[in-house]
Amino acid sequence: MSPRKPTKKDLEKHIEEMDKQLEISEDKAGKYLKELQYAKADLQNMQKQNLKRIQDVMDRANGSILQQMIPLLDELQILGAFNAEENLIEGVQMVERKLMKVLEMEGVQPIEAVGLKFDPFRHEAIMEVETLNFEDGHVAEEIRQGYTYKDKVLRASVVKVAKAPEVVEIKIEDDQDE
Repeated sequence: MSPRKPTKKDLEKHIEEMDKQLEISEDKAGKYLKELQYAKADLQNMQKQNLKRIQDVMDRANGSILQQMIPLLDELQILGAFNAEENLIEGVQMVERKLMKVLEMEGVQPIEAVGLKFDPFRHEAIMEVETLNFEDGHVAEEIRQGYTYKDKVLRASVVKVAKAPEVVEIKIEDDQDE
């Protein structure tokens, strides 16, 4: 038995069904596209809101630090009005202590350097010095203090690194009378 050949009517009916399925598929595609566009717009709005929130938090944190620094500025301005050297030195030391306290409250810590092994991630060597007071490769002197914030280096300590002195042989000649 051979397969029956489709008639014109059968083909037209099949085309009609395919057109309906195409129309349904196009409607679904349009619906999905709209949903995707709405989801994309929602995501973009959330990203903008999150960036604004982050900026607000940063502004509040910076404002807090700046607010703590204003009294230090006031004290420096008061010091500038005095001429007495002794009061000036004491005043500058007082302002330095207060500023260090503010920095420490915010998480800034000084980097320890003198006597420790040279660490290129925390120390910046500007020269080597020959000395017997410190082990070879250890920090002998700190030129400028370094600082960290949350275990990240804000500024490396500028240091001089100890180096063992070269051995110099001294010959003592015997001057004996013969």
